[in-house]
Order: sequence, then structure tokens, then C-alpha cells
Amino acid sequence: MNTTHDWITTPVTADLLRGALDLERTAHGVLPHRLPARARAQCADGQLAMAESQPSGVRLVFRTRATAVELDALPTKRVYVGAPPRPDGVYELLVDGRPVGRGNVTGGNTLTIDMTTGTAEHRPGPVGTVRFTGLPDGVKDVEIWLPHNETTELVALRTDAPVEPAPDRGRRVWLHHGSSISHGSDAAGPTSTWPALAASLGGVELINLGLGGGALLDPFTARTLRDTPADLISVKIGINLVNTDLMRLRAFTPAVHGFLDTVRDGHPTAPLLVVSPLLCPLHEDTPGPSVPDFGALGAGQLRFRAAGDPAERATGKLTLGVIRDELARIVAQRSAEDPNLHYLDGRDLYGEADFAELPLPDALHPDAATHRRIGERFAGLAFTAGGPFTDRGA
Repeated sequence: MNTTHDWITTPVTADLLRGALDLERTAHGVLPHRLPARARAQCADGQLAMAESQPSGVRLVFRTRATAVELDALPTKRVYVGAPPRPDGVYELLVDGRPVGRGNVTGGNTLTIDMTTGTAEHRPGPVGTVRFTGLPDGVKDVEIWLPHNETTELVALRTDAPVEPAPDRGRRVWLHHGSSISHGSDAAGPTSTWPALAASLGGVELINLGLGGGALLDPFTARTLRDTPADLISVKIGINLVNTDLMRLRAFTPAVHGFLDTVRDGHPTAPLLVVSPLLCPLHEDTPGPSVPDFGALGAGQLRFRAAGDPAERATGKLTLGVIRDELARIVAQRSAEDPNLHYLDGRDLYGEADFAELPLPDALHPDAATHRRIGERFAGLAFTAGGPFTDRGA
């Protein structure tokens, strides 16, 4: 085992990354993206830009004999005015699939967001380093899962032994799209978001296109799903459309059809699972938009409330109940000609009994324990015998 480190610096290239769809060269290094450049160019929304550059599900994967690993990174940390400080993003290290270490990168850029005015201020900061030492000697596959909730520029990878890309394990690729819950909001770490947990339990490779605030049936997202190689696909639709009060029922139905049509253009026979919203009492029967609860913010708590009127459902405003009914109807209609299309009611992942036991702390997002429950439920419903993602070749 090495007792002193003769560091080898390995350039971070696409063949060392999984879960990213694009790699942008920056002044400091490289920035993984979860939407390709062409998609990013079609939307100027700052929230989407922030979300897709946060590397949920993105990991460095390589084979090495190294017993020590260092990663220089430039994170962008979020600060919400009036809210409690957010913890630093977590980097998790796995050896041959087993977790062996966690760490943080201090410093970095700061994005200060004022929810009362809708403004944001970006301040540059220094590059930091996360270190993992005492790794077992011998050839092994190493994964460094990047923080799911911090934009992360990768500056330098150093090891005390040479690195090569890890071989393909031949596992099926699961491509998932959803909202901030799929992105991993308030999960304990990058391997503990519910999609990462479900992927681990299901024995599949995850590409997570959960985009906080950005699951809005955008055509460029549908084209990204269409063009990304995958064996299994799921789309979780609903909560962001209510949060933003983006469209009415008249627009929603053809938008869902168009989104699914586009995905099917690239994946005509892959198992495709449509997941409706988890239970969220805030918006079950009350339309959006969702707005910050400034009373709670004044007390140092980040919470949300529904600003819509239940009576507006009569004019086509969307609620989670309306969306679930329509998604179930759309999937039933389409599945007559598409036997590989499936529907999952999100309340089977998190429903009324779960809310009573594990309420949503900010009224919208689950906590770490709830992420684990949702991931285990999804794996049990989707990947086990009879589920839409059952490995028919196993």
C-alpha cells in the first residue's frame, strides 16, 4: 500500500463520467450538464439552467489500484435570504459498488437568492478539494458521485496510481425525468435520492433527468429523452405544472401526448412508465402557483403555500387530482396500441398514510427518510416480477 502519494493527474473526460449528457469546457475545468447544449439554447430560464447543471446522478467512474483520490472542484452553493443555511453538497465514494467515504468541498461560488424579490446574486469563490484516503489496495472500480444539488465544475482528478475508464457492466440503462423530488431535493446525499436508491435496488445504470422546477413538458426535454440511449424510461409529470401555473387542461392533454410521441420516436418499444404526482396536500385540490410562505420565512423557515383558488378548476386550472385523472386516461387510451406503456399512481409511492407519518417539511419536498421510502417502493413496484421494468432476459 502506498504510504506517500506520488500524484497522477488524469484529465476529466466524458469516458470517465456517467449520468451526464454533455461536458462543457470552462475557465477552470469541465462542467457536466444533464441537458445537451442544443436543449439549453432553447430556454433562457435561470431556474432550469441551475437545475440541469446540478449533477444529480452524475458520477466519475474509473478502474484503478489507487489507495488515495483527490478531486478539485468549484461548486456553486445556494443561499436563500432569510432561510437557514444549506449544508454543503456531499460527494460519495463507492468501491466496487460499496460506499466507503463521504466528503465536502468548501469554498466555491455563492448564488444568493432572494425569494421575496425573485432576484439572485452570483459571487465567485475559490476551488476546493475533496480527499479520500485509505482505499483498499488492488484493482477496483471507483465511483465518485457528485453532489446532486450543487453545480459542480470539475477541475482536477488526482490519484496515487493510474486510472482507466471502468468497463461497461452490461447493466440496463434507466432514463428518468421528473421534478425536484426526482432531482433529489432534501435527500441525504447523491446516492440517496429516490431514483439513485431505486436504480441500486434494481441493478440498473441511472441517467437522472430530474430537474428541480423544470419538469414542464418542454419539447427540448422530450427530444433529449428521445435521443438518449436507454433500455427503460420513466417520466414523472405534474407537480411543476401546478407549481408554475403554466397551462390549463386544454393545453396539458395534447402536451402530454406530444411529449410521449417524441419519446417514442426514439424508443418505440422500450418500457415507458408514466408516473403521476406523489401526494401533496397543498395542491391536491388547489391550483397553483406555489409561492413562498413569507410568514414562515420571517421565522427562518422555508415553506410554500398554494396561491390558487379551488373554484378555478372549473376554468381548466390544474391540480394534482386533475392531472392524475388525465394521465391515467391518456395512458389507458395509448396503451391499446402501445403495450409497453405503463402508468403508476404517485400516491402508491407516497400517499396519505405516508404523509401522516412523514410529512413534507416545506409542504412540497420530502425529507431524507421519505426519499428512501419512495426509492424502495418504486423498486418494488417497477423492477420486481410483474413490474414494468422486470428484466425479461433474466
